[in-house]
Parts: sequence; structure tokens; C-alpha cells
Amino acid sequence: MYKRAIVRTPGESLIHGLTTADLGIPDYKKALAQHANYIEALEECGLEVLVLGPDEQFPDSTFVEDIALLTKNCAIITNPGAPSRKGETAAIKDILKEFYGEVEEVQAPGTVEGGDIMMVGSHFYIGLSERTNVDGAAQVIRFLENNGLSGSLVELEETLHLKTGVAYLEQNNLIACGEFLLKEEFKEFNLLEIAEDESYAANCIWVNDRVLIPSGYPKARETILGAGYSVIEVGVSEFQKLDGGLSCLSLRF
Repeated sequence: MYKRAIVRTPGESLIHGLTTADLGIPDYKKALAQHANYIEALEECGLEVLVLGPDEQFPDSTFVEDIALLTKNCAIITNPGAPSRKGETAAIKDILKEFYGEVEEVQAPGTVEGGDIMMVGSHFYIGLSERTNVDGAAQVIRFLENNGLSGSLVELEETLHLKTGVAYLEQNNLIACGEFLLKEEFKEFNLLEIAEDESYAANCIWVNDRVLIPSGYPKARETILGAGYSVIEVGVSEFQKLDGGLSCLSLRF
């Protein structure tokens, strides 16, 4: 069960964030409203939410998940693979020390983004992508093992991040779409398939027996409801324009 979350309010520079989505420029005011609703959803799930102010220097800084991995035993600051995001990690270090004391850090030439890391109990699946390389993943696994946890690698072929197409909902249930439906690493899970035309909804998050999903994906909603979960829909259309999803917007621990 999670107790806390860290989020960062999007800055006006959000409109200059990285994207491959071709969905247009985000509406900043709408993004602020959606972010506020996201915080309310986390609080509805019982989390205490620490809200960091906007960092205009980094357009993508609202996607806080990518800059750190928070586990029950340790905190690891990543090294984002996107050059424009390298400086985001400096601001989070002192904040994490308030909760963890010692904080590990991934060093170059290793690169890792938190969107490529999925927690399943005490094990962490790490996707090898354009943003996360073997060196960075190996450093994360070493830090995990030093703290009584474990990790393994998953080769990505089609998606930006691991959690773009897969999400663990506890109870051995794994949301999956596209390439992840056939991955050997996930064959032991109960796969809840998300239709290709609703693939964006695969980036959902389990929070204390509730599942947050992006609004507007009725088939995904019915799949998750059918598995016995209570669902909260959250609009994140403006973040989708920047390749961002529900998991990207918070660090949950």
C-alpha cells in the first residue's frame, strides 16, 4: 500500500515538451486543471501528496516518475536518456533525503528513466529502450540487490517506455497491449489485454486497491472493472500530447 506521492505542477514551458504524439500543442490551463484533478484522485486513494512548484527551465519536469525510482527499501535517482531532461534530477535529491536518508544515483554513461521500470512486489522489470540503456539498468539492479530487492531486463521493440504498454495491478494481474502480450517475461501473469485502439489506457496505475485510468477508454475500463477493481477515470489529454501518461505524473511510495 502506498502512503505518499510526489508530483510537480506543470510550468508554462510545458508547451515546449518532448513529443512524438503529433496530437497538437497542450492547452496549459487545461493541463493545470487536469493535474489538479489527478492530485485529487491520488488523495481519494488515501495518499498524502507533496506538490512541487513548476520548474520552467525543464518543460517535461511535470513527469516526475522518470527522474527517480522509489522503493520500500531505497530511493534511486535516475539519469534520463533525453538530453533536455538531464538537469531535472538535481532538484529531487534533497527532497528524497527527507524520506530515505541515503539516496543512490545512476551515473553516465548509464541512462534510465522511471517510465521503464515496473515494480512487481520486490522485483523490478526494467525496459531497455531509447531512454534506458544496459549500463543504466545494470546500475539500478545493483542498487536494488544491495537493498534486498531484485531486477531483470525486458527488451523493448515498439514502445517509448515499458509502462507505455504494461501495468501491474497486483494480485498477479498485468495490464498489457501490443508487444507485451507475447513477452516471455510476462507469461506467468494473468494478462488483461487492452485493445490496440485503446493502447494509451495501458498506462494506468494501481493505488491502494483502486485503479486510475485515463478517461475516454470504455473497453479498457470494462476490462479492469471485470477483473474486480474499482476504477477512477482521470482526464490527461494534455499530457498525452507530450507522450505522458498517468504513471508519469507522480512518484508513489
